[in-house]
Amino acid sequence: MEFVSHMQAALDQARAAGDRGEVPVGAVVVAPDGRVVAQAGNRTRELHDPTAHAEVLAIRAACAALGQERLPGHDLYVTLEPCPMCAAAISFARIGRLYFGAGDPKSGGVTHGARVFSHPQCHHAPEVYDGISGAEAEALLKAFFAQRR
Repeated sequence: MEFVSHMQAALDQARAAGDRGEVPVGAVVVAPDGRVVAQAGNRTRELHDPTAHAEVLAIRAACAALGQERLPGHDLYVTLEPCPMCAAAISFARIGRLYFGAGDPKSGGVTHGARVFSHPQCHHAPEVYDGISGAEAEALLKAFFAQRR
């Protein structure tokens, strides 16, 4: 099967989140057959929920849609490097591959900071591919925060 990136769909979710006044981060869960199972953008402010990050919402929606608590073989596309909370959720969901756009030196939990997947206590680590549409994702975040300063 030929590789098809779903990062544009994640970027669409990020833009929609930004339009709602949320930090513009988007995530998309893709089944092994290439079908988009779930997609979400940040909703922490809207839902008054600090765990309502795009990744967590997309994983929850995918699990609900499939009627299972784990997503082996599924891919997750996210516009920003997942934080430690989201990296743990990705591990618990047994996501097969993680593709992310912009790195997050301040709050990241994959290639920065906690580096959740490298700990011996981490029961499952996905394959990780970073920098996918990273410049576009970073520009979206910078524009959002520039408007608030």
